[in-house]
Amino acid sequence: MKTEVIVVGAGPTGLMLANELTLAGVPVVVLEKRPTRSTQSRAGAIQPRTAEVLDLRGLLDPLLDGVPPGAEFGGHFAGLPVELDCRPWRTRHPYPVRIPQAQLEAFLEQRLIDRGVPVLRGSEVSAIEQDSDGVTVGDIRGRYLVACDGGHSTVRKLLGVPFPGTAGTMSSAVADLTLASRSDTVPTASAHFSQYFKSANGYFTVLHPIQGGLYRMIFGKLASDRPDRETPVTAAEVDEALQAVYGPETRLGELREASRFSDATRQLERYREGRVFFAGDAAHIHLPIGGQGVNLGIQDAVNLGWKLAAAVHNWAPEGLLDSYHTERHPVAARVLRTTRAQGVIVNPDQNESVAAVRDMFTDLLQLPETNYYISGLMSGLDTQYAGLGPRMIDLDLTTPDGPTRVSQLLRSGRGLLLSLDDTPRSIDRWSDRVDHVIAKADDDATTVLIRPDGYIAWSATDDEPFDAALTRWFG
Repeated sequence: MKTEVIVVGAGPTGLMLANELTLAGVPVVVLEKRPTRSTQSRAGAIQPRTAEVLDLRGLLDPLLDGVPPGAEFGGHFAGLPVELDCRPWRTRHPYPVRIPQAQLEAFLEQRLIDRGVPVLRGSEVSAIEQDSDGVTVGDIRGRYLVACDGGHSTVRKLLGVPFPGTAGTMSSAVADLTLASRSDTVPTASAHFSQYFKSANGYFTVLHPIQGGLYRMIFGKLASDRPDRETPVTAAEVDEALQAVYGPETRLGELREASRFSDATRQLERYREGRVFFAGDAAHIHLPIGGQGVNLGIQDAVNLGWKLAAAVHNWAPEGLLDSYHTERHPVAARVLRTTRAQGVIVNPDQNESVAAVRDMFTDLLQLPETNYYISGLMSGLDTQYAGLGPRMIDLDLTTPDGPTRVSQLLRSGRGLLLSLDDTPRSIDRWSDRVDHVIAKADDDATTVLIRPDGYIAWSATDDEPFDAALTRWFG
């Protein structure tokens, strides 16, 4: 089988990347070693920037179609009891969107299937060969391969790519479950994440309802030998933790799915090895706290997708593919530092010193300036790449064709020249990869050139000539 891009891994990163490539008219094949998709909820929400990115492609509304609206709460930092306020970041999605990761994956995979994109489950990669023209995996040949196969990436191991960092110092479990009975201390309604933390009798838990009688519980022992990550989580283990924290009247009904995780922190030194790229957990792992993993992976995919498409369509300017590493590596490095800090603060086995740090951070988060900084960091809304402007605000616009929004104009996955100052500019040479829209905005805005991933590549106030910016990003 011949294709242009081979994506290994059908998690949110790989599926989003395959959708981006398909939108750009690039043939892609997705390989996934699991024969069936996991139904475990895992991440329970997507961050505001992830919601914006999905909205850029018209994916957010259909994803949420039929999902009952829930109460809206700000995000959290290290589980501290202060809501993060993203409203000052001028986003249409100021709250984490509460939807299980499994539901996001099912939605993205179905879109690929509906478009005839092969998602080959039960396809484990056992060997990879690459040369100057492409990459071969079994009987599949492509020009590029992207490893989105998780923290234990087979691709990374086959290529012998080091994964430097630190091993985990703790082991916890996360489970989807129902309850046969419960005490009055078990939460039954949505609340800020900080309200779900509870510890007693040598255990800590984070237990909260998902939907339809299903609960998600993170738990572990405060002091014990750490189970190996591959040791199955048993129903007896979950039941013991429930009773220890919520009382003997709280009993497990059904253990649907469960897995273990640690606070291991690792990151590749390079996100590219020849014609092989790494994205999502295959490129970086960290303590899963605050919805950072899905946020990073989705944005990795949207940053890389249009650049790979440019290379496949033979218009990528020099250095465009390498800019994926240059831009995304520092973003993940910053998240790794942030999750390390949260790991110290959230540690349930606290001493007085850690408790003092928690109290101090709680006070700091109540300051508007601190909350603004941390909310931008945790949500991804503050991400900005060197030499570029910030993310483009999703302004309401008036065009000759009627009212619209910036996000709706980017749903083609192409670049966008948004003329807001009535100054004519020619893009004839780039018209096959950049759309041009003349519009009015109530906001005090100027003409901007926007990359497909939603970041401002040029504005009319820049010193760089317009044609130079077009050439730099669009060939």
